[in-house]
Amino acid sequence: MRVLGVDPGLTRCGVGVVEGVAGRPLALRGVGVVRTPADAELGLRLVAIEQGIEQWLDEHEPEFVAVERVFSQHNVRTVMGTAQASAVAMLCASRRGIPVALHTPSEVKAAVTGNGRADKAQVGAMVTRLLRLDAPPKPADAADALALAICHIWRAPAQNRLQQAVTENRLQQAAARNRLQQAAAERRQPPAQPHASKGRTA
Repeated sequence: MRVLGVDPGLTRCGVGVVEGVAGRPLALRGVGVVRTPADAELGLRLVAIEQGIEQWLDEHEPEFVAVERVFSQHNVRTVMGTAQASAVAMLCASRRGIPVALHTPSEVKAAVTGNGRADKAQVGAMVTRLLRLDAPPKPADAADALALAICHIWRAPAQNRLQQAVTENRLQQAAARNRLQQAAAERRQPPAQPHASKGRTA
């Protein structure tokens, strides 16, 4: 499984590609940051992020894209920028038919470090260890993007099993409803009247 993790942001949008499966060593395929100037027009910054993510999709051809789920903060301006960059990443992936998964920061921290409240230094240290790197990726946005990809690789099998169970349950419920409706319809139908046979005259 090859996953592109995206840590959305207007000024620095972290991107990282990790390949592997749960329970086995993971491999780093690429890591970096898509940057935009803070004084540029918003529309142009979003275009720059789109172009940057498109280049990563072209180069690495991921099977999945994992994006950090935007959560509420006190700084509304920061949240808006993060949400806009997140939407661009989702759009780029969806346009190519690549499945997109959203993971909250606490989910990523818990998956990578075992602590949902771990700080960035702890996340960076675990990413370095898991990917067998010489040093933590910098800036922190790049390490966070790798953590997102790792989180998805480890959580995807469980999520797939859960989704499959939910789908099977829905199908079973639908089949049961159909059987009940069919039985009710049959009860409402009047019994068929026997046809009287006509006597033959000699």
